[in-house]
Amino acid sequence: MSRIGKRAIPVPSGVTVTVDGQAVKAKGPKGELEFVVNDLCLVALENNEVTVKPVDDTQKARAMWGMNRTQIANIISGVVNEFSKSLELVGVGYRAQMKGSALSLALGYSHDIDYPIPEGIKIVTPKPTEIVISGIDKQKVGQTAAEIRAFRPPEPYKGKGVKYADEYIFRKEGKKK
Repeated sequence: MSRIGKRAIPVPSGVTVTVDGQAVKAKGPKGELEFVVNDLCLVALENNEVTVKPVDDTQKARAMWGMNRTQIANIISGVVNEFSKSLELVGVGYRAQMKGSALSLALGYSHDIDYPIPEGIKIVTPKPTEIVISGIDKQKVGQTAAEIRAFRPPEPYKGKGVKYADEYIFRKEGKKK
């Protein structure tokens, strides 16, 4: 049994949730999001709570149960308050700055990398070595952060690269004479 899937999702005040078949729409002060639940799960809105149940007791249905419940909880949470991820640039000369609707990154290559900002995502650079990504869709925020990090992932010897603010880089010892 899914411990996560069993819990009902409370709908906060100021948020309207509509369930139309397998489609769940959440509208709140920050925006509107939609999620289509897998066919192996049933979703219902009752007593201002959203519940998700598996169609049958198969392994696949039980696997989808908790995932669908978490996705619905994320869209309800996202329309109330935004999700955000912070990235840090570690390395001499590594910097980030906004250029119009693109993020310009200097990461030690012979050229700057211009990353176009996806729709629904806000990127702020409070310091040249810090990037804050925010938005109402948790998946888009995480994907954007992962794409920016992939330009220069942190290396284990000096720790240079783009890393998450809460990420620990396991350091290796270099060569010895």
